Amino acid sequence: MLLGIDIGTSGSKGVLVDHAGLVAMRAERPHRVSTPRPGWVEHDAEAVWWNDFVAIARELVAAADGDPIDALAVSGIGPCLLPADADGNPLRPAILYGVDTRASVEIEELDAELGARTVLERCGSPLTSQAVGPKLRWLMRHEPRVWQSTRMLLMASSFLVHRLTGRYVLDHQSASQCVPMYDMTARDWALDWAESVAPGLRLPELSWPTEIVGHITARAAAATGLPAGLPVTTGTIDAWAEAAGVGVREPGDCMIMYGTTMFLTQVLTTPHPQPGLWTTCGTWPDTYTSAAGMATSGAVTDWLRALTGSDFTELLDEAAHVPPGSRGLLVLPYFAGERTPLFDPNARGMIAGLTLTHQRAELYRAVLEGIGYGVRHNLEAMAAAGTHATRLVAVGGGTKGGLWTRIVSDITGLPQQLPADTVGAALGDALLAAESVGIDTAAWNPIIATLDPDPAHTAHYDSYYRHYRALYDSTKATAHFLAREQHRAAT
Repeated sequence: MLLGIDIGTSGSKGVLVDHAGLVAMRAERPHRVSTPRPGWVEHDAEAVWWNDFVAIARELVAAADGDPIDALAVSGIGPCLLPADADGNPLRPAILYGVDTRASVEIEELDAELGARTVLERCGSPLTSQAVGPKLRWLMRHEPRVWQSTRMLLMASSFLVHRLTGRYVLDHQSASQCVPMYDMTARDWALDWAESVAPGLRLPELSWPTEIVGHITARAAAATGLPAGLPVTTGTIDAWAEAAGVGVREPGDCMIMYGTTMFLTQVLTTPHPQPGLWTTCGTWPDTYTSAAGMATSGAVTDWLRALTGSDFTELLDEAAHVPPGSRGLLVLPYFAGERTPLFDPNARGMIAGLTLTHQRAELYRAVLEGIGYGVRHNLEAMAAAGTHATRLVAVGGGTKGGLWTRIVSDITGLPQQLPADTVGAALGDALLAAESVGIDTAAWNPIIATLDPDPAHTAHYDSYYRHYRALYDSTKATAHFLAREQHRAAT
């Protein structure tokens, strides 16, 4: 049996999988992010990451009922910044990935110091809210006592690996998002820039997600119920584990992850740095990735669900009866700023075209469509960078019900494949664990359906998409003014 456990933005999941890739047991725990200030998004690593992991591990080990477990792989949200002491104990809550926008000043400083073009060429990605480097400098400046005690740079996966095995290690893919501290060409730490950003900080060893880097210690076994000596792989960021779990590994393959945020990862054989996207190392040594991510998606649908006091089942059913275009509504889904390809933390959400005749069904469909327009925008940015996606695979909780995926295919004009299991990154973790011990995973999680676009709907959405693109440009100044007012009110 194989174990895979993932720490997500709004929940943690784990699976127990046999050698054929069949899921024998699932376990999950919900959790929430903390947003103590506008632009700050955090997790308590002990209360969320570790407690979730322990609870899920114990549940899955009990389900194994004595069957031998061959290996464990973990993944988690990222890139994150969890400063820890010399023993790996967290010194403050973890600063999460690109949805946390606190380090905008530090981004501008590092761009000025290093040169934005030089950073892009050396690191593969621009300095944005996704990058770890500016957040380290923010920590040094704003929380000097924490910085003085910091001896480790951890993410969700590496925090768990360290606690389970004692190894201070990070996978290349995650490290390549520690811009500007990783050299994409050398595939190693850029020690000169790392010293400039985080002087004196010892960086983790580098490894690949399928490499075994340690074994469960006696202390970790007592805490988790896992067998002492169980092999543990390096782990990685959740989106890359999820892509592995649905067979996205050949050049041109692209995963669209319908989650709390929308995320896209496309496999490349050579890096194609582009200012509006992230170019990273891939999951396997011979691959790279073009990645894109929206700041919200499921987070907005959940906001609307809570606001209207309804549930997703009835909202989806009602929205399915609304025609494409939501009877003249257009939504900019920038409710937490926007990541790729705008990189604008001060963008704001907008609902255009509201009348007294619109109901929650139109609003909900318009939100799904607005996120679909964002997916199209990102796919067009990838194509402009010379990396055309040739196969789209849809995953994540948002694929349930079929409406959202159908809307996205209609808006983009592209088919999407659906795998047998969309459990998420945890299944990808189990696959990476299997590969680490030599198990063949070629037949795992096959594609079972293809969702083709409706050409008539695509033609109808084309006009809406043009106005979607124009709406951001025409309202940008107002959105930025309102963002400043929100920050001022919060402080």
